[in-house]
Amino acid sequence: MTGRERMLRTMEFRNPDRAPRNLWALPWVSQYAAQELATLLARFPSDVEGVGILGPSDYARGESCRKGTSIDEWNCPFEVAEDGVVGEVKHPPLADWKALDSYRLPWEMIERNTLDAANRQIDVARAGADPFMLCGTSIRPFERMQFLRGTENLYLDLGYESAEFFRLRDRLHEFWLKELEVVCRTRADAVSFMDDWGSQQSLLISPTQWRSVFKPLYAEYAAMIHRAGKKVMFHSDGCILDIYEDLIEIGIDAVNSQLFCMDIQEIARRFKGRITFWGEIDRQHVLPFGTPADVYRAVARVRTALDDGRGGVIAECEWGKNNPAANIHAVYEAWALPLAELLEKTGSRS
Repeated sequence: MTGRERMLRTMEFRNPDRAPRNLWALPWVSQYAAQELATLLARFPSDVEGVGILGPSDYARGESCRKGTSIDEWNCPFEVAEDGVVGEVKHPPLADWKALDSYRLPWEMIERNTLDAANRQIDVARAGADPFMLCGTSIRPFERMQFLRGTENLYLDLGYESAEFFRLRDRLHEFWLKELEVVCRTRADAVSFMDDWGSQQSLLISPTQWRSVFKPLYAEYAAMIHRAGKKVMFHSDGCILDIYEDLIEIGIDAVNSQLFCMDIQEIARRFKGRITFWGEIDRQHVLPFGTPADVYRAVARVRTALDDGRGGVIAECEWGKNNPAANIHAVYEAWALPLAELLEKTGSRS
């Protein structure tokens, strides 16, 4: 079974031969652990390959995820204190609403799209190992508005729901719809977008406001992607239990979320079989501070709740700068074992 077949069977609950593998290696890994990454991928090849279509931005300056300050594609200055991390925007370009009228969105990224190159990449992949091709996007309304306005300002904006706030939201939404017009012309199998919505224990804004202000945007993106015959994949950090039902309603096929911030058994009871869980394994405690045995137990916990062989779960984990390579290997070793053997090995109960 190829990676593409395996992922499609997983998201359609059609009994894949195993859970698909998908590793998220953060910038530090490619900067400082490239050989270890290559070793891991040789041992556990990914079933997913990423592709993108956006061209260069006139705003972008410097090297992202390196110590110092760089300007991103939207003219947001990211200050990075150590190599390998994203950093923070401390001087947002729209901190004063007076700048909104003169702010120019980076339309040139869409105009300079790499659609042809993306489709060539997909064709080459299909002729080879045939991985599942996932096209990423720049869509992240809540986070992009934080980068442009500043987090404190944006929360005040949400409190007042000012006219300027909706002007900015709608301008960004227009941009992303245009981006999706190009993305949907790729031969990719799925399209992804994101927003980090959760704190450790709850949503960062009220679910009611999320449904009125942001859910309609997401619904439009998902509908557009589905009309193009592609799967919809979404990422959000934190505790997002309050909006799982909404994500299912608007047609998200796979959600990447921090399962260990929530009650995994409750998630399984309410949502198993209705949406695919795109990972993950606890990257706050187990991956950075645990042992390989702890990792095995964490994978067993996820598999006990979600892996019944029908599909609906992807063996994804995130590899960051504080995660020992041995623990990442342990993630995929544990996923490779038959579930009964894993439970016996960890002393877990099914």
